[in-house]
Amino acid sequence: MGKVYQQNPKDTEAATFYSLSLLASEPDEDTTFANRKQAISILSFVFEQQPDHPGAAHYLIHACDNPQFARQGLAAARKYAAIAPASPHALHMPSHIFARLGPWQEDIQSNLASIAATQHNDTGMLMGAEHQVHAMDFLLYAYLQVGEDDKADALLQRLNGVRAEDMDAGLADYLEERQMEMPALYYLELRQWKKALTVQPVGPRPYVQSTAYWAYAVAAGHLHDAAAARQALDQYAAAVEVTRKSDKPYRAKYLERNQNEARAWLAFAEGKNEEAVTLMRSVAEEQDAKGKGEVELPAREMLADMLLETNHPQQALAEYERAMKTDPGRFNGLAGAARAAELASQPQKASEYSSQLLKNCSGSNSNRPELADAKKLMAMNRN
Repeated sequence: MGKVYQQNPKDTEAATFYSLSLLASEPDEDTTFANRKQAISILSFVFEQQPDHPGAAHYLIHACDNPQFARQGLAAARKYAAIAPASPHALHMPSHIFARLGPWQEDIQSNLASIAATQHNDTGMLMGAEHQVHAMDFLLYAYLQVGEDDKADALLQRLNGVRAEDMDAGLADYLEERQMEMPALYYLELRQWKKALTVQPVGPRPYVQSTAYWAYAVAAGHLHDAAAARQALDQYAAAVEVTRKSDKPYRAKYLERNQNEARAWLAFAEGKNEEAVTLMRSVAEEQDAKGKGEVELPAREMLADMLLETNHPQQALAEYERAMKTDPGRFNGLAGAARAAELASQPQKASEYSSQLLKNCSGSNSNRPELADAKKLMAMNRN
């Protein structure tokens, strides 16, 4: 594709497909992002010349789907849905950027439109439930950031009704992953630690079940339940080992980050706070260098949680603020930063973060204690 592009430098189709080939061949461990940067440069030029080019917009969103580059994909994200309004995937794709930058209402509308397109399909295109499930994954995350807890819960109930036979034949494990991950995320985001410990592993695949064990470790760490955290880590390690020996051994590599987070939470549960902080910081720094999933909990926010719980509010505030540079507008990031700022005797910052949290959740009927705390803090600082 590089040769095709070099021989036809004015051909926008050659440029677009060459960019796609750069993204597809990007080395996993390349923290220079050389391929991605080149693709962004080429696609940005094509998109500027042809703002209704579906390939340029689509692949530019993919190229920018990393915390370091997300803002460069915002214009394409806001344009792409209008280019291909009958395509569920096109309607969903903007949320890959929105989930990274925090315009939650745009994120929500993007995924609601994607789900609706699969239900009112008059295009003749095959549209399996995988389009709905993918959009639901992002939609749940966005709902939780704006306090729409009831809608998030209803989405989980709806997800349980999706059957494997509704999906593309090769995506049964994708459905199981979402049915495993989304309830775990729901309880962890709501900070309902005891309920997180009750999430049941889904399906026969260890790499899917590992999410349950990771969630157990996070929850047990917050509860300072060392026995439960140890058991969770042992279960996780066993799942990784079985995966290494399975027909999909490459999956094991992608489980290492969560395993390190589980180790950090075990150390925290055991009262080994310095070790826990060191372990979690290493995961956070890896995410800073390589990026993270769009709807993945930020390790740096977890690091800040640890520091706040161990009475280091000033350090915690610094980590919450760093976390919000790559994951802005997260409910727990804002709530944690407000709490840390208050304890660190920085009332102005505490008010700013509380105000932003309340603004994001305006109109929700959430009863999360963090919102009540934010209202009290705002009232106190006004007086």
